[in-house]
Amino acid sequence: WGRITMTKINNIIEKVIQHPRIFPFASLLMRVMISVIFILSGLGKIFQYSSNAGYMESMGVSSALLPFAILVEFGGGFLVLIGFQTRLAAFLLFGFSLVAAVLFHSGSDMNSQIMFMKNISMAGGLLALVIFGAGGLSVDKKLK
Repeated sequence: WGRITMTKINNIIEKVIQHPRIFPFASLLMRVMISVIFILSGLGKIFQYSSNAGYMESMGVSSALLPFAILVEFGGGFLVLIGFQTRLAAFLLFGFSLVAAVLFHSGSDMNSQIMFMKNISMAGGLLALVIFGAGGLSVDKKLK
């Protein structure tokens, strides 16, 4: 192996990820992995509307905001998935994730703390999408 430095490892990773045959699929995989939780959560809110409305009210948040939450989660997740207006959709989901973390997951119990950190982690991934865009195999790429 010789002497493999962290710089060499980072350079190898960058060359692999940026390879023209790998980059489009890697960026698509990234968008699928980030978007699926929002799409499923939005659908869950539609199919369990009344229980979600009740939960929001119990947390001191008006259930009148539930349609907006569904639109942001499902719509934003779908836009990220297909890579259309990705930066805007990711930015909205970034903000949504942070607000949801504070409003719904700021309890002191272990489950609340895990959910809080999950939302913060998702916000970090969404911020990367805001910064770097959709990548390959996306509507945004086709429209350029």
